[in-house]
Amino acid sequence: MYVSKEASDYPKIKTTKPNDQNLLINNIEISVSESEKRNNGTLNLREYYTVYLIETKLINQTFEGKLSKHSTLWRRYTEFEQLQSYLELTFPYLVLPPLPEKRVIRAGLENFLLRIASHPVLCWDQHFLQFLQDEEGWRDSFKANGYLYLVENKLRSLSVSIRLKKSHPRFESVKDYSSELQLVLGNLLKARSRVAEKSFTVHKLHSNYGRVFSEWSASEIEMGDALQKSGHYLDSLSACIDSALEDEELLADQLKEYLFFAQSLQGVCKNWEILQLKLEDSEDSVANKNIERTKIMQGKSSIMSRLFGAVDTDEVRELKINELDQQIQEGVVAVDECKGNLQDFTAKALTDIERFQNERIVDLRDTLTNYSFLQLKTAKKGLQTWMQIRDCLQNVP
Repeated sequence: MYVSKEASDYPKIKTTKPNDQNLLINNIEISVSESEKRNNGTLNLREYYTVYLIETKLINQTFEGKLSKHSTLWRRYTEFEQLQSYLELTFPYLVLPPLPEKRVIRAGLENFLLRIASHPVLCWDQHFLQFLQDEEGWRDSFKANGYLYLVENKLRSLSVSIRLKKSHPRFESVKDYSSELQLVLGNLLKARSRVAEKSFTVHKLHSNYGRVFSEWSASEIEMGDALQKSGHYLDSLSACIDSALEDEELLADQLKEYLFFAQSLQGVCKNWEILQLKLEDSEDSVANKNIERTKIMQGKSSIMSRLFGAVDTDEVRELKINELDQQIQEGVVAVDECKGNLQDFTAKALTDIERFQNERIVDLRDTLTNYSFLQLKTAKKGLQTWMQIRDCLQNVP
């Protein structure tokens, strides 16, 4: 995680940076350094949109040729959304970094890119590298990869109500944990918001002290200077809460990121369920075909045949059996394919979930520690102010 060595510093970017030198993040610098508004060539204010400047700089010359030494390009937020959608479709077994809310857009977008660059699977994805360094080529390759078709199929799949015969204890545990994490973080952020609001109000009310002390100083000859200084100290205390709450908001945004990470965890579990459902449907289809074949072999006619008095001849039954044998064979192949896909997905997903869980512990520990340091810093500022006021008043002759 990018955290300052000084406890009083509160970084905008918080991303795990492993020691593995094969990761992109250890070989390239990535920043979202600027943003600007543009329009579509009309005077309509609603036609304005914002673009963000992505800068990359190669710091390991070993990768020269594969990566540009230095690159700058502009991206719209919708392009970041397209990148995220591409990653979701291409890597359904990974716990993906979430996109930020637009309110904290620039720092959040940089954090989003840094998290991808630090992921052992995502960091060298060709489309991601093009997104960072190829302004036009990325759009063309993205349109050509069947993205829209995949999105439509994905949405249809996710809309299905899944009822599984068999669940996986690890994915059930992860799903329960993600729901609990969302609930806890949601309550924590609500409590922080209430405390921050009250703290803002209390600090701003100290400006009333400052005004009264300043007015009082005009009528007190002996105490005038001390009261005037005390008023200034209280004004300073009132003003300091603005920057403190700005820093606190950055830390709150880092907690919010894990609200969306929890959704990503749930998405991985949902993708596993879809594959498990496909396997169960394939197995059911083969089982039903086998039952139908057995009935034909035993000479049992279908309901329609019994209703209309039709009886299958030996030749017709033989044709039906051959047809079912072919369907059963194809079904067995489909079952094996589904099992392979499910096993591969399970192995990759559980590996990445383990990676995420380790990263989560570091992230949340550092965020909460920085929050504690920030509260300590604010409290010390208040204590220092009152000590200065005390010294002023004690020194009155």
